[in-house]
Amino acid sequence: MTDDTPVCPECDQPMKPGGLVLSRREDDGRRVCRSLLRCGCGHAWWGWADRPDEPLEVCPRPELFR
Repeated sequence: MTDDTPVCPECDQPMKPGGLVLSRREDDGRRVCRSLLRCGCGHAWWGWADRPDEPLEVCPRPELFR
């Protein structure tokens, strides 16, 4: 059995889901959810919910998520 818990690209700590936000994607103009992930060290990353294999990006406004 494998552990699918994502790890923080910056500190290798496990990350937990932190919410979803609907965004317009620039490359195809579609409205798609971004999923926010946080680690115990306070780093916040997000990625496109419909593209789980793409690398995560640093979330520019993590304070908007509670």
